[in-house]
Amino acid sequence: MARRPNARTLFVSDLHLGTPDAQAQLLLNLMRLVRPERLYLVGDVFDLIAMKRRAISVLDVHQQRLVRHILRLARTGCEVIYIPGNHDAAFRTFCGETFRSIEVRRDAVHVTKDGRRLLVSHGDEFDGHFKAPRWKLVVGEMALHTMRRTNRWTVQVRRRMGRPYWSLSAALKRRSGNVKHFADAFRQSALARVRRENVDGYIGGHIHIPFFGECEGFVYCNDGDWVENCTALVEEFDGRLRLVDWENKTLVDDPRPPSGQREKTEAEDWLADEETKSTAD
Repeated sequence: MARRPNARTLFVSDLHLGTPDAQAQLLLNLMRLVRPERLYLVGDVFDLIAMKRRAISVLDVHQQRLVRHILRLARTGCEVIYIPGNHDAAFRTFCGETFRSIEVRRDAVHVTKDGRRLLVSHGDEFDGHFKAPRWKLVVGEMALHTMRRTNRWTVQVRRRMGRPYWSLSAALKRRSGNVKHFADAFRQSALARVRRENVDGYIGGHIHIPFFGECEGFVYCNDGDWVENCTALVEEFDGRLRLVDWENKTLVDDPRPPSGQREKTEAEDWLADEETKSTAD
């Protein structure tokens, strides 16, 4: 018998299944703790681009277990909404269809229990808004691949030592001024669409930079990824939102909770704390 839900909604994105970088076991840990009534898969669930490059494209045992868990959720009453991203864009052909009780959409408007209307999309639609020289994009892509290979080694070593998960690449990105500029530009593009759509906020992924806060009077959340940061967004039954990690620890609480009292914790404070922790490690 399926266990009763203990959360209203769970948002996860950028799993990149099909690559050795996917932290499928950590996401499965979270999904065993957080059992939602509704699950949003906010893009790049499968990395079809990377899988096409590899001679053998298979999901490892942890990734297979995660997929089976999601299918079981859909089969047992959880509403699962899949919004393909740029790495699994081939699935956009099926937007408007339902497969194995999973609904495929280009984007969605999620209404929280307390009535906030939040636009949900992967976020790659904003890529054309960023202006940068071609050489800078190429160098950045090469640096990203190098960091992820190094991060893969770091995660394996720490796991063998019995140390908790920690991402070297995420720590390096938090120190980068270019990354901060990129994240700011992404946020401004998302907020511009929020104004056009006349909604109360935005939830997305794509850039692998988790953030949760109130920006210019709107709720803005990037729920992160499951390659480096291992973060997700949870909606409680009263409509309160939390940015959490793979152990369901609250990283940032709702900037505008249902009680109407603003929390003192801001996304910037959390990122600063994480930077301090990474230095200590």
